[in-house]
Amino acid sequence: MCSYITEKTAIFGSAKGADGWSSVASAHVYYDHPYHAALDHALSIDFLSPDSERKIAVELSAESARALVASILAALESGQDAHG
Repeated sequence: MCSYITEKTAIFGSAKGADGWSSVASAHVYYDHPYHAALDHALSIDFLSPDSERKIAVELSAESARALVASILAALESGQDAHG
């Protein structure tokens, strides 16, 4: 059964898709049945443009999502230490 529980957050950045670079203004994150990945469940992240017409989607296994979170936190810490 799908829960459709989605965490939404405002973000500021850019993403590159098939049509090139565009700004992103929000991210929708949920753990449910994926559309494409060959998994029973996946952590899905949708990065949306300010007008919500363009979307970059990612589907990750739970293990991959946890590893990505750890890598993001490590990169932020070491990057901020190096760059102030």
